[in-house]
Amino acid sequence: MIVHGNEPITLVGGGSVAESGLRAALRHAPRVVAADSGADAALAAGVVPEAVIGDLDSLSNEARARIPGERVHRIAEQDSTDFDKALRNIEAPLVIGVGFLGKRLDHQLAACNTLVRYPGKRAVLTSEDSLVLLSPPNFALDLARGVTVSLFPMGAVEGVSEGLEWPIDGLNFAPDGMIGTSNRATGAIQLGFTAPKMLLSLPSDCLDGVVASLGRSAARW
Repeated sequence: MIVHGNEPITLVGGGSVAESGLRAALRHAPRVVAADSGADAALAAGVVPEAVIGDLDSLSNEARARIPGERVHRIAEQDSTDFDKALRNIEAPLVIGVGFLGKRLDHQLAACNTLVRYPGKRAVLTSEDSLVLLSPPNFALDLARGVTVSLFPMGAVEGVSEGLEWPIDGLNFAPDGMIGTSNRATGAIQLGFTAPKMLLSLPSDCLDGVVASLGRSAARW
């Protein structure tokens, strides 16, 4: 591992980085790592990342000059994204990623692919208006009635639920079949899934609750 520790990590990407989203992530994870040009976004916010990981094809010369050379880690292969390179080289109880959603659809899809490829990593990606994570085997969260809860399968998976307006029990989910976007909470929710294939999307203001819930739960893939 390039970065390891017992504290959550904020990972900054090179996409759209909202100041409010970065501040929210830093409240939970003050240690900062950047994926390639995410270092420029971190520096613009007044934060010098403790590590920069990626193929470094988009890291600015200004960022290179401001970040000590021993913190910059080049991974030259082109078979994975910078988010993939960074996530697989971080060992932490939780990674909160900003700058990986929005701006480009292909980058968002690739980031979602990475979440599923590393089910042992606990990671939450946030944007100005939403967040997404790979659901653990069991997940409980206190929500207000009417909060949008979207489920998107990245492979074949089944699940059970409490607290959803449209329960998912007995449904067979698949990316080319049944999906679960725009469900709604009736209050606190409890979800369980048969495989590490279900992405859970919520409004971004649910981040505090999601982080707390993940911290309380020992359920992991």
